[in-house]
Amino acid sequence: MADRFGESSRFEVTASRYRPKTFDELAGQEFVVSTIKNSLKNGHIANAYLFSGPRGCGKTSAARILARSLNCTTNKPESGLEACGVCDNCRAVSAGSSMDVLEIDGASNNSVNDVRQIKDEVLFAPQAGRYKVYIIDEVHMLSSSAFNALLKTIEEPPPYIVFIFATTELHKVPATIKSRCQQFNFRLITVEVIQGILKKICADNKIQAEDDALFWIARESTGSMRDAFTLFDQVVSFSGGKIESKVIREKLGIIGLDKLNALAEACAENDAAASFALVDEILDSGVAIEQFIIDLAGYYRSLLLIKNGITRESILGYRPEIFSAKALNTYDFIRLEQAVDIMLNCYRGIRYSVSERFELETAVSKLIWLTKWVSPAELKAAIDDARGVIGGFKAGAANASSGAAMSAVAGANAGASAGANQRAPFSPNASTPQGGAVPAAKMSFSDGSTLAADFQRVISARGSVKDQEEEDVPLWNGAVHGKKEEIPEQVEKFVSKIHGTIVSQSTE
Repeated sequence: MADRFGESSRFEVTASRYRPKTFDELAGQEFVVSTIKNSLKNGHIANAYLFSGPRGCGKTSAARILARSLNCTTNKPESGLEACGVCDNCRAVSAGSSMDVLEIDGASNNSVNDVRQIKDEVLFAPQAGRYKVYIIDEVHMLSSSAFNALLKTIEEPPPYIVFIFATTELHKVPATIKSRCQQFNFRLITVEVIQGILKKICADNKIQAEDDALFWIARESTGSMRDAFTLFDQVVSFSGGKIESKVIREKLGIIGLDKLNALAEACAENDAAASFALVDEILDSGVAIEQFIIDLAGYYRSLLLIKNGITRESILGYRPEIFSAKALNTYDFIRLEQAVDIMLNCYRGIRYSVSERFELETAVSKLIWLTKWVSPAELKAAIDDARGVIGGFKAGAANASSGAAMSAVAGANAGASAGANQRAPFSPNASTPQGGAVPAAKMSFSDGSTLAADFQRVISARGSVKDQEEEDVPLWNGAVHGKKEEIPEQVEKFVSKIHGTIVSQSTE
């Protein structure tokens, strides 16, 4: 046991083993690297630096590299005064044993007394290097009193003192501190860069890895190199030295794109039995309901992006050609937006639901009839067009037979858009909460009418036509039976989805 788990054989995590040791190894931060290297080369060393950005993107690593560069004894101006990594000072900083480079955790040393100790220590010159460097991580955790105590020391420190602050929450750092520091904003690292680094690590360690598997690790890290290394170590542990997408899905409970394609196609075909059978199969395979919802929301989001011409693999998560062609051809922009909204609402709803599975099945049920869903914008356009049809038919029916009336309808259709433009602009009701969604039935216009009232008036519009036997026959009956092609496509699409609004769809 001692031999297997002894100090000499202790495993070193990838994040520590491949931590950047030079500025050139700092991935994805070109602006930060070029600016600091030029400052070192020109001797423009600031009193204080403030590194901000998301977790795992290299802030602390950059601070250590800068500290080594400031105290390296063998660096040359032509190399940008970058640390050599082999001298005594560089090795001491790397090992954390340097008396001239002090790393302080701002979360646990956040009181004014801790800052007073720093103020006392800065009076002593460095022992082995040119500078005494204080690296304060998570500096936003310092108290207000501690920040105030630092102000004078940061602004006018001894010439051999350099402060390097790192934070993931820049907005919590007081403006008085920011104004005294050179600020560098670290960015998220792109998927392509992370994937390239993981490929190199696999080659160094003779690990076989599929490109799709490494791409998934890079995508799941969401721009954090440290998160990518942590997930990579986990995957290597259960993959047996061969990283495959199939093994990752099985071990981590992730839905493959083939299952998502099959579910989306079943929903597009309004096949409830097949859709719910797939949901049950996916859940039985061990996939968590929360993960299922996240994956399905991401799938429809990718379809929406493809519809908008986005084909970049790092954005979609997969190559665009392997998404379901049937789903892409079935859904338009409006319905794909609604699909994403359904899944996002489902994710919010599972926190307070009686059953997470009930929420998921309800969301899938909504996706099944999504092709029949009519958006409020389509409803408004349909009623505007229908108003023109009914108005034109009434005008024709007063002076002519049914055939002549339908000719008048054609003229009304030609001017339908113009008639719609004469209408007062649409605006939500005054009672609608600010930023809230407006139900279709409550959409109103400045003339006081609502879509609900318009809809009722349109579908119940009646008139006396000479060749109609009953006066109480809706005008839609004459329009549909007389000449169906005169009905605008938007109107036909809308009223055909609502039972009872048209007496007959056939042309007799």
